[in-house]
Amino acid sequence: MSTAIENFVKAIYKNGKRDNNDTKPGNIAKELGISNAAATDMAKKLSAKDLLHYKKYQELKLTDKGTKMALNVVRKHRLWEALLFKLFDLSLHDIHKEAELLEHQTSDLLANKISAYLGHPKFDPHGDPIPNEHGEITTIDTSIALSQAEEGKTYIISRLMSDDKEFFEFCALNELKYSNTVFVSKQFSNNKMTQILVKNNTILLNQDFSSIIYVNETN
Repeated sequence: MSTAIENFVKAIYKNGKRDNNDTKPGNIAKELGISNAAATDMAKKLSAKDLLHYKKYQELKLTDKGTKMALNVVRKHRLWEALLFKLFDLSLHDIHKEAELLEHQTSDLLANKISAYLGHPKFDPHGDPIPNEHGEITTIDTSIALSQAEEGKTYIISRLMSDDKEFFEFCALNELKYSNTVFVSKQFSNNKMTQILVKNNTILLNQDFSSIIYVNETN
């Protein structure tokens, strides 16, 4: 399959997993940087290939075949991120950029070799789950957005759900990293801001950031 097709089904899969759950062609077009007309044309084409269900003005739904393809691409992407992070200690933004290129040139054989070399990781450096070779995600996600966390409780960062360079630079500067601990000192609900304590540093986050940092409560 072409890179464009793989990116299209991957975008539908990933958008379907987000809180807004918006997989209409217009939103997929925005995600991929293409026109609405191009997204609609692609949706019709992939519907004929039994990769998705298309109905005018409705959200796009992947078929089992389309989901399998999307998970295969996601697996390769996240394995490359894990490998690049381990070998070269690249930034989270840089490993994402490079993995976007490498995922489409990677055979199933190489993906399995990378997975074995890394010890079959279940999460990438962003905290996103890595599907296994059968296209299955075997982990259970119990995380919540930091914006929904309770005051006075300690949490562990489980996912950083973004590909924005400035967001990752901010996270790196403030020790907001996968598996690090944060204490929620105050939720400013009226102003949609969250105050946290990380390694004795107080940080005030707006909802744009607190809604894409996911955490799990510590035991």
